[in-house]
Amino acid sequence: MPVGGLLPLFSSPAGSGLGGGLGGGLGGGRKGSGPAAFRLTEKFVLLLVFSAFITLCFGAIFFLPDSSKLLSGVLFHSSPALQPPADRKPGPGARAEDAADGRARRGEEGAPGDPAAALEDNLARIRENHERALREAKETLQKLPEEIQRDILMEKEKVAQDQLSNRVGFKMLPPVDLAPLVGAIDGEPADAAIREKREKIKEMMKHAWNNYKRYAWGKNELKPVSKGGHSSSLFGNIQGATIVDALDTLFIMKMKDEFEEAKAWVDENLNFNMNAEVSVFEVNIRFVGGLISAYYLSGEEIFRKKAVELGVKLLPAFHTPSGIPWALLNIKSGIGRNWPWASGGSSILAEFGTLHLEFIHLSYLSGNPIFADKVMNIRTVLNNLEKPQGLYPNYLNPNSGQWAQYHVSVGGLGDSFYEYLLKAWLMSDKTDLQAKKMYFDAIKAIETHLIRKSRNGLTYIAEWKGGLLEHKMGHLTCFAGGMFALGADDAPEGLTQHYLQLGAEIARTCHESYNRTFVKLGPEAFRFDGGVEAIATRQNEKYYILRPEVVETYMYMWRLTHDPKYRKWAWEAVEALEKHCRVKGGYSGLRDVYFHKESYDDVQQSFFLAETLKQEDCTACCSAGGKNKGISILELGYFNKTQNTKNVNKIRD
Repeated sequence: MPVGGLLPLFSSPAGSGLGGGLGGGLGGGRKGSGPAAFRLTEKFVLLLVFSAFITLCFGAIFFLPDSSKLLSGVLFHSSPALQPPADRKPGPGARAEDAADGRARRGEEGAPGDPAAALEDNLARIRENHERALREAKETLQKLPEEIQRDILMEKEKVAQDQLSNRVGFKMLPPVDLAPLVGAIDGEPADAAIREKREKIKEMMKHAWNNYKRYAWGKNELKPVSKGGHSSSLFGNIQGATIVDALDTLFIMKMKDEFEEAKAWVDENLNFNMNAEVSVFEVNIRFVGGLISAYYLSGEEIFRKKAVELGVKLLPAFHTPSGIPWALLNIKSGIGRNWPWASGGSSILAEFGTLHLEFIHLSYLSGNPIFADKVMNIRTVLNNLEKPQGLYPNYLNPNSGQWAQYHVSVGGLGDSFYEYLLKAWLMSDKTDLQAKKMYFDAIKAIETHLIRKSRNGLTYIAEWKGGLLEHKMGHLTCFAGGMFALGADDAPEGLTQHYLQLGAEIARTCHESYNRTFVKLGPEAFRFDGGVEAIATRQNEKYYILRPEVVETYMYMWRLTHDPKYRKWAWEAVEALEKHCRVKGGYSGLRDVYFHKESYDDVQQSFFLAETLKQEDCTACCSAGGKNKGISILELGYFNKTQNTKNVNKIRD
């Protein structure tokens, strides 16, 4: 297409062309070369410069992401709980906004409810978005009009193909075989004391669920102190995170009436047809994972239908040059972007690395390989990249397919990537050799470069920043003790006992981080420097938001070793939760675990029901003899909802 067709500024008068417009001096088109002619040329050049400037300004406005949100944050001082954090350390990714919602998964730097930090976040985010918009506008203006038109047509064609595939490929779901649940479903532990403890944990679940139902039914989460609903911007306008996330816990604890009312809500009210920007990672692990888990446990078709429907909505997130998905996606328009604070708009390892299990199952449940293809491509990209010192940095640019800054963490930003490698190996019935190799290569590098011992013998996992260690360990990192132990049986020759011992050492360190606080619940992060060991030294690291990672490690260590200290430590956490986090309206996180008077953050996280209480129950569910009486499919190795398949090997006695 001619240049003039896209940019009228450069079009020529009819019948002129290059010969008439610029070469006319040779053929009579230009009358002379006097001062008047020069001034006309000068004016034309000035017009070009001015037009280019106006176009650049327009482009900056046009490409500025979420301008309405940014303006509202500056002009109307919208709540920081509804804004993505600025230059922070999220994580999961794993697991990100205030202590009540996004911090639930990310573990970023910033105390809950700090107005100064929130203002600084807003300004930093606006600067980052503005710089990004200017860069994108400049890059677009430097392209030839033909290139711009080609890019637009290619994007339209890609979207149209995906929409056609969605309409054709997901109208009818194929029949699938559901394996029977492993274990004796209706048994009870022989030990009366253990039965009593399980009943107590079940009563805690009922207290959390009933108050959610009473004060926040249909909302994402509960505010147990103010007794209302709480919704994070991580989920956009999607509602019901607690309902979907807790389905498997309700099933395991035999809360049949509650499970049925949750199923009815999913059938009648769970809706994904809305104009909403969501966190792909959070929606995947809480909604897709929750629905898949519930389907494998109950066989109820509505859960499969909803899981596949949501999975289809998430597919446009992979529309990047590398196939590495965006962190944020508008599920109506299919437009994606990354967190502006994430190393120049990079994708995050713990987020794009925590899709694999669910998407493999979505292909199985839908009969369409597109989901598996997307996550296998992530593996291909990662395997083609050079890893610094064998480590996986937390940030990857989805456009270039290259690493951004060299920051490595087994906590926030990185954590669940490593967990999913191991569980992909187990979930495949130990046939996914690629996952196994990636996992053991990664933890070998982690042990070499990140794992250290304190002066008093506590083993911890530091963070690696361009070759320098920050001697800090996050609560999110504490899952690694259980991970090392779970993978030990398949470790390279001679290393099985080593990884079991490493898991035990991490469990001990995390227990110390709990034991050294006033409330006996651990801080968001703790440090090993300046003479301090396993203690949070910064105010914005002292909060606790009902996280499950430490209890998760206790659970794995108990089930794999039957050492009674892990069950004892898990029960200590139950007692601390009851004493310090239980309120009349549910359970709340704490702003400072070292303070003798509780300061509540007023959020009952969905993962408290979905993970923390479930893992407490799984730790108390069987006697030390290892007979596994009365244990459900989840309790035998499907502890995280994304593992609930017939192919995941159960933990051996």
